[in-house]
Amino acid sequence: MGAVFRLAQQYAGASQSRIAAAVGMTQARVNEIINGRREVSRLDVYERIADGFRMPDDARHLLGLAASREKRSGGAAFDLAAFPEVVRVYATQSSAAEEIQQQVRAAEELDVLAVRGLGLIGLNDSLLRALLPREKGGKGLRVRVLLLDPNSHVLAQRASEIGESAESLANGVRLTEARLRELADSCDISVWRYQMLPTWRLIRTDSTLFVGAFDAGWEGHESAMYKVVETPHGPLFRGFRRMFEAITEAAQRTV
Repeated sequence: MGAVFRLAQQYAGASQSRIAAAVGMTQARVNEIINGRREVSRLDVYERIADGFRMPDDARHLLGLAASREKRSGGAAFDLAAFPEVVRVYATQSSAAEEIQQQVRAAEELDVLAVRGLGLIGLNDSLLRALLPREKGGKGLRVRVLLLDPNSHVLAQRASEIGESAESLANGVRLTEARLRELADSCDISVWRYQMLPTWRLIRTDSTLFVGAFDAGWEGHESAMYKVVETPHGPLFRGFRRMFEAITEAAQRTV
């Protein structure tokens, strides 16, 4: 946004005061953004800037915003800017760890979509392992875990993407399965193998999702992680949950 404000000064001759009036900020706040001392992170502020600058829809879409208000229909109840689903962005999984654990402690349902899941749920010191019931009669938590099929043809491709042998990656999946099988008598847990190239890494606790991405060259825990909450009209939470259910239906249950 600092670059946008500077372009407005350069090409439209807009003063900081004029920019401030257009976007509903103080002149001091505009000055801080222009000089890099403050960043814009809230969706409603992006919306205000886009409206104030009368940005065309292609520019609005680059900012993750819906089309201009003049072109929308249905009123505020269908205005996604009024129901932001992405409420927080973390640089990596480690920076989101504390909040994820807090959500799991209070949850009734936990869904996990991973590749091998060792760092998430397979090892004693993993992110979620200590939060799972270990004794009969423990708290009611339904757990579903989707892991990449170690016999799938795409496992070798994924292993190559992260510079690892297919054997090592496959053994990691099998180890996670074995460790989760240890909990089958005390925890309402099911483990499934899917066979598609992994793209999204999901942790769902009831009506909250933590979403990361897999890509060539990095593993899921290295991805930025988005906290997505269920809203009355937002498509992201519903879409990711629908995807999880569809993958489960096509997967093979192993635990």
